[in-house]
Amino acid sequence: MTRAIVCAYSPVGHGALTGLLEAGIEVQALYTYPQPTEDAWFEAPASLAERYGIPVRMEPDFNADRVFETIRDEAPDLLLSFYFREMIQARFLELPRMGACNLHGSLLPAYRGRAPINWALVRGETETGITLHRMTPKPDDGDILGQTRMPIAWDETALSLTLRMAEAGKKLVRRIIPGLIQGSIRPLRQSELGPSTYFGGRRPQDSRLDFGMTALEAFNQVRAVADPWPNAFLETEHGQLKLSWALPSETPCPAGAFRQSPEGVLLGFADGSLRVHAMRHHGVRSERPTDHALWLKNLDIPEFQA
Repeated sequence: MTRAIVCAYSPVGHGALTGLLEAGIEVQALYTYPQPTEDAWFEAPASLAERYGIPVRMEPDFNADRVFETIRDEAPDLLLSFYFREMIQARFLELPRMGACNLHGSLLPAYRGRAPINWALVRGETETGITLHRMTPKPDDGDILGQTRMPIAWDETALSLTLRMAEAGKKLVRRIIPGLIQGSIRPLRQSELGPSTYFGGRRPQDSRLDFGMTALEAFNQVRAVADPWPNAFLETEHGQLKLSWALPSETPCPAGAFRQSPEGVLLGFADGSLRVHAMRHHGVRSERPTDHALWLKNLDIPEFQA
């Protein structure tokens, strides 16, 4: 039986690990991270591993010498990274007999780097996908073993796309890994698929809303970090207000102002408005238009009277 060391986290990591087990691969150990309270919305890969009796290892530094020596002594056939947070050093990639592979949440070579799901939503993409590829010392750089294309719905959120990505990743791993072992998979160079693009990790300021944005740009920002992510926010001289969820509206509202209407509170942007469905202020989440209007007034956002 083919043996693998797996490094995984997130719902996508859970899905990929499921696919690997369904493919009949023996997982020698899972390297992962403790699941913080804010990540309680998904089942961690560690829980799945424990049900299968797979050793779970949570190392503060995966690239440490002792971790390298442990994996070297276990002599895995494969080293697999499924949404692992650390860049695995080149020396680890030489250990497995059949190589090292990574699962990435985009159609490589597009959207290399961090947070590809969030960045694709921010930029208004209508399609993305998930890629299983060979690992090299460079991030998201190796030959492609398989891809699954995925349409992005107009109102897709980071949550809905992540959960769909987890299911797609499970199926991709289950399909490709057996073919890789049997030698029937023909790797494809990323350069054959077009130019690469790279995006870094998301910083708090990357989720800032600006009234100079178009309504679509603002909406894309909101859905890219909707719950359970930290949310897009308005920054004012009097504090910060988070938009947990908002949708485009055909009702006009001047840029930089808010409007109370029968459909709820509207926020005006450069060419249109968003209808607010949920906001957060000082850690309190509310879906009540009366709260939204009060919070906006307290932050000195002007109210438009139709």
